[in-house]
Amino acid sequence: MKPLTRRRFLAKTALGTMLGALNPVLALSSQAASSFFPASTRWHNWSGALAANPSARFSPTNDQQLADFLASAKGVLRPVGSGHSFAPLVPTDGVLVVLDQLTGLRSYDTANNTATFGAGTRLGDMGAPLANINQAMINLPDIDRQTLAGATSTATHGTGINFKCLSAYITDLRLVTPNGEVHDVNAQSAPALFDAARVGLGALGVVSQITLQNTQRYRLKQTSWVDKTENLLRDFDQQAASHRHFELFPLTHSDFSIALATDATDEPINNPPASPEEEAGFDLAMQGWMKVPPSLRRPLVNGLAEQIGFSERVDESYKILTNIRNTRFNEMEYAVPLKNGAACLQEILQTISDAAVDVVFPLEYRYVSRDDTMLSMSSGDEDHAAISIHRIASEDYRPYFNLIEPIFWKYGGRPHWGKVHSLGADQLMALYPRFDEFREIRAQLDPEGRLLNEHLRKIFGL
Repeated sequence: MKPLTRRRFLAKTALGTMLGALNPVLALSSQAASSFFPASTRWHNWSGALAANPSARFSPTNDQQLADFLASAKGVLRPVGSGHSFAPLVPTDGVLVVLDQLTGLRSYDTANNTATFGAGTRLGDMGAPLANINQAMINLPDIDRQTLAGATSTATHGTGINFKCLSAYITDLRLVTPNGEVHDVNAQSAPALFDAARVGLGALGVVSQITLQNTQRYRLKQTSWVDKTENLLRDFDQQAASHRHFELFPLTHSDFSIALATDATDEPINNPPASPEEEAGFDLAMQGWMKVPPSLRRPLVNGLAEQIGFSERVDESYKILTNIRNTRFNEMEYAVPLKNGAACLQEILQTISDAAVDVVFPLEYRYVSRDDTMLSMSSGDEDHAAISIHRIASEDYRPYFNLIEPIFWKYGGRPHWGKVHSLGADQLMALYPRFDEFREIRAQLDPEGRLLNEHLRKIFGL
């Protein structure tokens, strides 16, 4: 059998838990011919764990149509992008405002490397248009199917000690408030509103366009290898300082992690897909893996991990930083102060082992730089380590997540707004120094609470 690669291993560890096809998840339709239409089907998020029966869906084709609708609409409204959040930010029995038609590159500034996109543009649809104008996003998250508005409104991030969440790279945005007013906001025109709206949770209004600070088009070389988790954590700060991006995928019931280092390069593109023949041997190994009880799994997982070979690939930045995730899952992620990151991760891995949790999905461990938004996980004066746990969509994630979440709290963790968490206003107020300031701005822009659903009311203590 040929050496395993990090990409094959991650794909297969997720795939191996499925044991059959997942039920299809309904997607939103843009329905360009009609901007307002009854909700004939239930709404589901990407993982299928969240569902709602909205009374109608409104899909504006331009910003003015959006403003006119919000000014005249009655009842509860919730904006929705690709449905890639695992937290219940969208579910409502009111009207869903669908951003599918507010897409595409609207303008750009070559001298300053900025570009303005419709807020409903998928991250994965931005790379090629930016490359055509010799620009690229400064950083990207692991998955690129989120809309630009959804990703930034929840402070979605990539990895890198010198890189902030996507929201921190916004230079201007257009916010349409529930009364139909259009606000073009930046740090100079309305600094407090700008700091709030960059991570607004869809609670301040509907974002219709976003301008990003980018950089010139660049190519990346990504290298992956396997080592003992204790060794990688010991050297993590050094590796993070030595590479543009660095992250770990710690394996459950194992002593090993997959390390991933990414750096700028001028080398020629070399990013071939895995062949079917390379997959077959590992498929058989996975079938045996799943039959072994978690308490006895460590020697097997260690043996498989040691087969993962050193690998490299080179491509355009947007093709290296993101990955295709065909296997659907639910996710919990917290960001803990950087000084607490290694200890928190080690306690989580030990707890999974001690409790013999039957999970094969690797964890994810990344660094995120501090920023000046009000509500991102890394807002304030500390850098953070982001730690993610996952459960395949066909399985009940609650026992596993409920077991691990108190460990995040112990180490001062802040929840990712788009991932599963159980915190309410009292806990969140203690974690975010500007939380009350955000709540005041929200109350000014939406005094009737028309943008609030049950989850947001809990978050804001209403």
